[in-house]
Amino acid sequence: MQLKTMPKKKPLSAGRAPLFLFLCQMISALDVPLDLVQPPTITQQSPKDYIIDPRENIVIQCEAKGKPPPSFSWTRNGTHFDIDKDPLVTMKPGSGTLVINIMSEGKAETYEGVYQCTARNERGAAVSNNIVVRPSRSPLWTKERLEPIILRSGQSLVLPCRPPIGLPPAIIFWMDNSFQRLPQSERVSQGLNGDLYFSNVLPEDTREDYICYARFNHTQTIQQKQPISLKVISVDELNDTIAANLSDTEFYGAKSSKERPPTFLTPEGNESHKEELRGNVLSLECIAEGLPTPVIYWIKEDGTLPVNRTFYRNFKKTLQIIHVSEADSGNYQCIAKNALGAVHHTISVTVKAAPYWIVAPHNLVLSPGENGTLICRANGNPKPRISWLTNGVPVEIALDDPSRKIDGDTIMFSNVQESSSAVYQCNASNKYGYLLANAFVNVLAEPPRILTSANTLYQVIANRPALLDCAFFGSPMPTIEWFKGTKGSALHEDIYVLHDNGTLEIPVAQKDSTGTYTCVARNKLGMAKNEVHLEIKDPTRFIKQPEYAVVQRGSKVSFECKVKHDHTLIPTILWLKDNGELPNDERFSVDKDHLVVSDVKDEDGGTYTCAANTTLDSVSASAVLRVVAPTPTPAPIYDVPNPPFDLELTNQLDKSVQLTWTPGDDNNSPITKFIIEYEDAMHEAGLWRHQAEVSGTQTTAQLKLSPYVNYSFRVMAENSIGRSVPSEASEQYLTKAAEPDQNPTAVEGLGTEPDNLVITWKPLNGFQSNGPGLQYKVSWRQKDGDDEWTSVVVANVSKYIVSGTPTFVPYLIKVQALNDVGFAPEPAAVMGHSGEDLPMVAPGNVRVSVVNSTLAEAHWDPVPPKSVRGHLQGYRIYYWKAQSSSKRNRRHIEKKILTFQGSKTHGMLPGLQPYSHYVLNVRVVNGKGEGPASADRGFHTPEGVPSAPSSLKIVNPTLDSLTLEWDPPSHPNGILTEYILKYQPINSTHELGPLVDLKIPANKTRWTLKNLNFSTRYKFYFYAQTSVGSGSQITEEAITTVDEAMASRQVDIATQGWFIGLMCAVALLILILLIVCFIRRNKGGKYPVKEKEDAHADPEIQPMKEDDGTFGEYSDAEDHKPLKKGSRTPSDRTVKKEDSDDSLVDYGEGVNGQFNEDGSFIGQYSGKKEKEPAEGNESSEAPSPVNAMNSFV
Repeated sequence: MQLKTMPKKKPLSAGRAPLFLFLCQMISALDVPLDLVQPPTITQQSPKDYIIDPRENIVIQCEAKGKPPPSFSWTRNGTHFDIDKDPLVTMKPGSGTLVINIMSEGKAETYEGVYQCTARNERGAAVSNNIVVRPSRSPLWTKERLEPIILRSGQSLVLPCRPPIGLPPAIIFWMDNSFQRLPQSERVSQGLNGDLYFSNVLPEDTREDYICYARFNHTQTIQQKQPISLKVISVDELNDTIAANLSDTEFYGAKSSKERPPTFLTPEGNESHKEELRGNVLSLECIAEGLPTPVIYWIKEDGTLPVNRTFYRNFKKTLQIIHVSEADSGNYQCIAKNALGAVHHTISVTVKAAPYWIVAPHNLVLSPGENGTLICRANGNPKPRISWLTNGVPVEIALDDPSRKIDGDTIMFSNVQESSSAVYQCNASNKYGYLLANAFVNVLAEPPRILTSANTLYQVIANRPALLDCAFFGSPMPTIEWFKGTKGSALHEDIYVLHDNGTLEIPVAQKDSTGTYTCVARNKLGMAKNEVHLEIKDPTRFIKQPEYAVVQRGSKVSFECKVKHDHTLIPTILWLKDNGELPNDERFSVDKDHLVVSDVKDEDGGTYTCAANTTLDSVSASAVLRVVAPTPTPAPIYDVPNPPFDLELTNQLDKSVQLTWTPGDDNNSPITKFIIEYEDAMHEAGLWRHQAEVSGTQTTAQLKLSPYVNYSFRVMAENSIGRSVPSEASEQYLTKAAEPDQNPTAVEGLGTEPDNLVITWKPLNGFQSNGPGLQYKVSWRQKDGDDEWTSVVVANVSKYIVSGTPTFVPYLIKVQALNDVGFAPEPAAVMGHSGEDLPMVAPGNVRVSVVNSTLAEAHWDPVPPKSVRGHLQGYRIYYWKAQSSSKRNRRHIEKKILTFQGSKTHGMLPGLQPYSHYVLNVRVVNGKGEGPASADRGFHTPEGVPSAPSSLKIVNPTLDSLTLEWDPPSHPNGILTEYILKYQPINSTHELGPLVDLKIPANKTRWTLKNLNFSTRYKFYFYAQTSVGSGSQITEEAITTVDEAMASRQVDIATQGWFIGLMCAVALLILILLIVCFIRRNKGGKYPVKEKEDAHADPEIQPMKEDDGTFGEYSDAEDHKPLKKGSRTPSDRTVKKEDSDDSLVDYGEGVNGQFNEDGSFIGQYSGKKEKEPAEGNESSEAPSPVNAMNSFV
């Protein structure tokens, strides 16, 4: 099969989007071969605004091609420029370029003017732009006398620059006499006009060399203004001056200058206006003075500042918006604020536009008798005026051409002849500029020719696109056919793509794509063909790539890099550091697979990249080297990374885009990966979803995109500590619409009625729609029939109902997505069923086998499948306990239901009541419901054990008897034969006595037990029996009554007052005895307390008496009366140590008083009047005996 090209351009698929720019360049390069007759085409010219260096010769470029070669002429200021009359002007041979020799004589100013070049041959004339030639100027500053400036600290100041007007304008900067730039800050900064602004001056601003410089880049000269002297007087200096000349009453206060709210130094007033042209940089400036120094803020009224196009300069005093457009027009407000107030200024911005192309005219090659069109479409603000010229002459006064018809921005040609050949100029102009484009109409009759070299060899890496060139020319336009192999094997459109310029594209080249390809071009005048050859090579890939390394200073590090490549290609390995060459240092050595760095230094840290290149492909891998100190250093602070910033979108294609960012600080923990998220502002605004992850060494990611999505991206960095906060969002990028690439999921067909089919699906979301106008093509047909597919297109819904279907018939169903661009791939068919109806037949041959008293098994025969009329869900058994006629009238019969899934024909019936008669029936169940019931089938359950008696009560207790009353079991589960009663006594320690068994006739509900012990607790166990066995028991406890005469003699001694008093007295005596013994034991100590005081006195802890320096004596907390040593008054809570001059009373109230094992007193002493809490770990020590006695008393 042949693959033919038609004049209509075939669209590139998503996978071929990166080739678009390349193909466009190829298409634009398919010009008319130079050996064929053609009108002139301007190929090179000087810029419209041409500023020249007056010290060099003037060269005004004008190059053109054509057949026959064109001749050139010039106009200057609208009139013919006769270069033969000026000996300084020459034209380069074979060219229209002018050379004006002003270096030997003459002046550049003489040749200022507007020049235009015309290239002409027999087929037409092309003209250049109007080239405005002006010499650059770098004038000197006018001489001026600058008086020294003296200011008080805190005042505002503007140092004017006012540079001379040059061409182009000068670049302004402030420096001192040493050519060092003057420091700038929020307080001191340079304005757009070059002036130096001080919001408030400080004494350190004093200097005599504030110099404004103007640099004229075109002539590489710098001009200097006279130095300005500034002296800032502080408060102290000012007061010294006043003291020498004035009275004391005129001194200044402590503050340098009165603090004040902000006012604007520039611009003036509350409002101003700014006009800028589309595509330029909009610069808005607000500089304020005030004390403290004001801070500047910017907002746009009724809008937001454009993301990724807005930049703040000069400490936020300048707002810049790049690539400005009409949408940026509006009111911008700058706000200056300090602690004393705020002031604002509104700048009204209007964006105008010089003309810019929407559709520029292109050369038109036609054969005799054909039709064609030239379109010249431009826009601007104000809207540009479109005018046409032919061969440099306005069409209104040019020779008439019957094949030409002009309609505004379009020229239509019909039935052209050779005489219709000409060059047309389109001029689009408004007050801000103009556009001029040349486009020729060339009428030729030429057989096809192929311009690509014969037997060209193409080498391509496997799994990449292959482009086989077949540049051609012919008039009329030839058609292109491609064949593979010498036998002309067919090329299929689903594998290959043929572009309008003749290029054959293999989207994914494989090894079997190798071979010879033939390109054939045909038109009515003839045919041409050409063979090219394609070879597919293996890709280069890493076997081992460099890895992240942390090394100590002075050690050695090695990075390894091994690659595998096609054996016919020779790779070269290049090592880079921080994307530059390796340092020229012998410490760096490279062998076959390794880079080794010896004696590592701090500056060696960075990113090392191994790049492997062949003639066809290249790969690279990077690793970070981190150099640390060899000696222990304070532990760094580890944290999650700072967020990335400076997000930028490049290589914006239909289905991919490249995102680049700058990493934030890793905070001492290397970044391991970056997480990229996206927001779809069109379909899911505010919702961020995961897009991709890349390694922590990458700062660029190629992102796959879906059609018709308004993307914004943000990036987060992650290290071993955690994940950073998200970056600022990138600019938005709207992808083009395309046909859906997937169909709805969860497609089902289930009927809700016996005569319908409800087709449901999970619709695509907005992200998956790939374009506007999302709809669904719903198709269905009976599975077992020969019917054709029935289809209907529905809106973006999730259900469609097909009516009039037979009951429960299988259907094949398809749901295909489509939008305004086209259809999604053909979906796979799924099976569904039309609606179900109730089953028609009841199960037969129902039978029951009783397993035990509570369990039975039912059996039945299945119903015929066709009678189910739906999906068989199982069989349902209804069973119930049959009641006597009297009971049936009293209450509703409770039926139980069991469902057995699938096609089971038997099932167990658990939880039956013994000794009962049950009835059951069986029904078949489908998705619609139940079928008719089978005939009722009855069965009996055998006897079982009874339930526990309903109640048990103990009544009429006496000294030696108890009477039991009970109610029979609620579920006897058979015929009761007897009751069993067991009981046993419980003593005061809750121990159980012997167990007594007793059988009671079944017809009894009351029983009296005699000969029991008085005042004794008994526990009873009671249950019923049938012939099968014993049932559950019920328990109860009761006590026989007490003999009152004996009880009156029993008195609880613990509650008697005399006993309580006696016990308190004994306890008090024991405590006093212990204290006395303790004190007497201490009496024979080897270390007197006085010696301890002398040895361990602590003046900070032991307060001294003012008069004699001895320790203060204890004083009672209540009456504060001093106690004399030797006092033994018990009421004063003192104890006398008879044979010692030191009394424990003097130290008893001190904190942490303790005794050593030998009886000596240790601890801190205090003469404080009130007891203080213990401090530190001393609170855990045993308290002093005296303290213990005091607390007790």
